[in-house]
Amino acid sequence: MDMLQVIIDNINYIGSAFLFVIGLYTVLTHSNLLKKIIGVNIMETSVFLFFVSIGYVFGGQSPILEIGGSKTIYVNPLPSAMILTGIVVAVSITAYTLSIIIKIYDAYGTIELDEIMKIRSGGRNE
Repeated sequence: MDMLQVIIDNINYIGSAFLFVIGLYTVLTHSNLLKKIIGVNIMETSVFLFFVSIGYVFGGQSPILEIGGSKTIYVNPLPSAMILTGIVVAVSITAYTLSIIIKIYDAYGTIELDEIMKIRSGGRNE
């Protein structure tokens, strides 16, 4: 029962690690460039979940100070603010890589990395 409680208490961290592994597996095992980008986006999402989970405090309230200075426990707002910046960067990088994939498709007629490497090597089997 104790192990089950540990899993329940740390479900955000476990979920984050699980998502990261799924994204890493996708990036490493697929030769399709779009699938690789999806894998990278899954990894980015797992990092966002991890950092937001770090800022959470059980029983904490929003960090809005009231007059009187009560001894209230507050949730740390910094990870959430940093993640907003991370999301903007992630979306920008995704848009940029998708535009590069369009250019690659125009140049090679495929987005399969194995086929692109064959075309670049002149059809030689290496």
